[in-house]
Amino acid sequence: MSDHHATDHRATDHRNADHHVLLPRNELMRQREAKLERLVAMGMHAYPNDFRVSHSTAEAYDFFLAPNHLESFSPLAPGEQAPENARGRHLEAPAMSLAGRVVAINVKGKLAFVRIADRGATDLPGRRACENAMRAEAGMEEREATATTFQLFFSRAADPVRFDALFKSDGEEPPLLDVGDVVGANGRPFRTNTGEPSLRLGTGEAGGPALRILTKSLRPLPDKWTGLGDKETRYRQRYVDLLVHDEVRATFVKRARIISQIRRFFESRGYLEVETPMMHPLVGGAAARPFETWHNALGVPLFLRIAPELYLKRLVVGGLDRVFEINRNFRNEGLSQQHNPEFTMLEFYQAFATYEDLMELVETMFAELAVAICGTTEVPYGEDADGNPRIISLAAPFARVSVWQGIERWSGLQGDAIHDADALRAELAGLGHEPSADWPVGKLQMELFELVAEPRLIQPTFVTQFPVEVSPLSRRNDAEPRLTDRFEVYMGGFEVGNAFSELNDPVDQFERFADQVRNKQGGDGEAMDMDVDYIRALEVGLPPTAGCGIGIDRLVMVLTNTPSIREVILFPLLRPERFGLAAAAGDDAEAHPDADT
Repeated sequence: MSDHHATDHRATDHRNADHHVLLPRNELMRQREAKLERLVAMGMHAYPNDFRVSHSTAEAYDFFLAPNHLESFSPLAPGEQAPENARGRHLEAPAMSLAGRVVAINVKGKLAFVRIADRGATDLPGRRACENAMRAEAGMEEREATATTFQLFFSRAADPVRFDALFKSDGEEPPLLDVGDVVGANGRPFRTNTGEPSLRLGTGEAGGPALRILTKSLRPLPDKWTGLGDKETRYRQRYVDLLVHDEVRATFVKRARIISQIRRFFESRGYLEVETPMMHPLVGGAAARPFETWHNALGVPLFLRIAPELYLKRLVVGGLDRVFEINRNFRNEGLSQQHNPEFTMLEFYQAFATYEDLMELVETMFAELAVAICGTTEVPYGEDADGNPRIISLAAPFARVSVWQGIERWSGLQGDAIHDADALRAELAGLGHEPSADWPVGKLQMELFELVAEPRLIQPTFVTQFPVEVSPLSRRNDAEPRLTDRFEVYMGGFEVGNAFSELNDPVDQFERFADQVRNKQGGDGEAMDMDVDYIRALEVGLPPTAGCGIGIDRLVMVLTNTPSIREVILFPLLRPERFGLAAAAGDDAEAHPDADT
């Protein structure tokens, strides 16, 4: 059964004993390791890398979407004469080479049916839906349309020796092929008697075998139907999560498409994508506690980026009037349904624009994203108070409410009371919150707004006119100096974006930085540093500019109907896992599990 490739000459005892201490083996794993060694003994490479794929499973499925391929048919070799066959037409089908991970194996006597999944898995339901539309138009019965796998059909007559080795037990040795293995397959497309699009396996055009193991899976996958139930295990072993949960894989495919669509949106409007530093000498750009590190060669402390804002506005000063960055930010904060210390942001800046211009731009972007990803601006997200599915409308215009209006609408304070520090403190105390004694009125107002208003902002809403005390980088409102020209966009009960007309007065900015420094000296761990170079840039001259930051993770949550940010981040932050001897010794590093989100 040799594949006539270079064999793996590793000794059968090549596995390091330390490996087994760190990752203990169970009986199923030992059986699979024995199968791997049998493959090598039979003259096959343990981990070959010479198989060439001609089609994805989705591309192979396209062959079946021709109107005359809706019925059962058998493939012909090129030039072969088509005999009469009552079961279906004979068609000349192209040779194809597919590769993917084995998801299911069903052996019936001398026939084997193997289902594989590959990069085309996410697109297969769309192909199946297209086929059903064609079948309905032709008056034919529709077929199951949600499967993300493709079928391989292997008859023992095509290669008896390989068939028996892969699928049959001789009483002493089990079959070599297991669910989870990665295989390469050669054959021609055809429909089975039940009409299932399949690849009938046979020797490839270059003489390659019908079916070949490319990677032996030594660790069995969880059951396809029960999957992984434990959330922490899913996040730690995302590679398994993606394999056994179609909906998880689909979510991350959508995430990638959302980011691609965002890029196209801004590039089509004359924005330039840029990259700014991820290690900063100062803390600035947002109110957040940073992660700290140290640069050995320079001998200076550095901070992981909490926001790229100040660098992006430097670029506007430099004449790049429209810039955007899709960036990773790091904030040393806790974990929750909407918070992960490492997250992805979109930030964009436009010269000669106001925050009101950006509200219109955000409305347009959200609506276009919804249509591109979901096919409609009416997007399902979560459930209402009665447990019914909730629909969020991303069609413009969004609702608008100012911070002061929100406090009056949803708290017990009215009129001048919303500007009275004692009244605000009493209202917060009634809600179980004790603000710091040195908080100014604007910060008290914002704290109260977030408590009483934020959970009510389910439909997309622009919250405007923020107090100046909580907006150190925003332009002061001309008519009301206690407020700034700023908005935050909320949906689903949480903030998704933050924007403002930029403060470009260097004197005012210096004074606000000075206030931040005093706050930091007073113990505020989220306050900014004095950025003298940024003041210098403002003195060169920042044009009238508006800027906005959108939390991509939270936006993806809404567009994929996902309740937790950890479900839309491939590898969310977790406590370190302990292996082998450390775990067996009862290491208590896992005694305090991560917050369940």
